[in-house]
Amino acid sequence: MNFQQLVLASHNAGKLKELQAMLGQSVQLRSIGEFSQVEPEETGLSFVENAILKARNAARISGLPALADDSGLAVDFLGGAPGIYSARYADGKGDAANNAKLLDALKDVPQQERGAQFVCVLALVRHADDPLPILCEGLWHGSILFEASGEHGFGYDPLFWVPERKCSSADLAPADKNQLSHRARAMALLRQRLGLA
Repeated sequence: MNFQQLVLASHNAGKLKELQAMLGQSVQLRSIGEFSQVEPEETGLSFVENAILKARNAARISGLPALADDSGLAVDFLGGAPGIYSARYADGKGDAANNAKLLDALKDVPQQERGAQFVCVLALVRHADDPLPILCEGLWHGSILFEASGEHGFGYDPLFWVPERKCSSADLAPADKNQLSHRARAMALLRQRLGLA
C-alpha cells in the first residue's frame, strides 16, 4: 500500500510530531485540525473501537486515508482502569489531576501489585467505510511508582516505571521514549504493514 498523505485523527500537535517522526518522511501526516475542530464522541468500549471510530470520522471529514491512535494506561490492580478513560480519568481536569487520582487509588497497594501497561492501538482506514481497517497494537509493560519522577513526556509518564531502563517514562529523553513506548511498538508494526520498515 502506498500512502503519500494520511490525516491524523488528533488535534494534539505533540502527538502529530511524535508520530510523524516515527513514520518517517515518505508519508506526510496532516492534522484533522486542518479540516475540522470538532472531536468525535468516543463511544467505543475498547481502544480498538475508539481508534476505528476516530479514523473513520477523520477520513469522512478530510476525504483522505486516515490514521487514528487510541491509547491509555491499564493498571492491573484496577482491573485495567483507567483504560480508555485515561485522559478523562479525573473528569477532564488534566494530567496533574489524573496522576493524583491514580496515586490515591493505589495508595495502600504494595509494589509487587502495581503492574501496569501503556496501550496503543493504531487504526488506518483507506476511506471512511473501509471494511478492513489496519490495526496495530503496542503494549509497554511497567509498574506505577509511589510518586512522580522526571520532567519529560506527558500524561502518566512521571508515574510509569520502565524496568528495562530503571527509571520513569518521564525520565527518558524523548528520542529514547520514541523507541521504547507503546506508540513506538504499534508504529513499528504499522511501518511493516505499509512496507516502510
